[in-house]
Amino acid sequence: MLLARMRCVSYTSTDYGIAVSAQQDGLLPISQQALFALSSLAYHDYEGLALNEEEKPRLVADLGNKTFLILRNHGLLTVGETVPEAFLAMFLLERACKIQILAQAGGAKLVPVSDAILTHIPQQVAMVTRGGGGRLAWPGLLRKLDRMDASYKD
Repeated sequence: MLLARMRCVSYTSTDYGIAVSAQQDGLLPISQQALFALSSLAYHDYEGLALNEEEKPRLVADLGNKTFLILRNHGLLTVGETVPEAFLAMFLLERACKIQILAQAGGAKLVPVSDAILTHIPQQVAMVTRGGGGRLAWPGLLRKLDRMDASYKD
């Protein structure tokens, strides 16, 4: 994806996302959810509170043509051509962070996905998300939201 085609940005500062963003090794290849993010992941180092205009070009440069960005010591950011794409990317990244923190909390040695598998993940992700990430999931998510509280339409 080219950054110029991105029309939606999603940002969160959840507990799990911040916890992973504060880890030196960042997101680990220990779950299928992490593999989606790792196929297109970048990092941006913490520069203080997000008030500095001069940080913006560095943030954009760090994101480059990636979909997922971990903001060190801060949170998570995803981009997409559509709201469904950016949302699904954030959903996967947040789940990957939660899974990592829960797995680490268990105290056992973690089993990483092998490098042999990791090399094929970008091609597999492209196949799974053909036609746009979120395209299949978004209608179902909207139906669920309608059942929970349709007032968002107002």
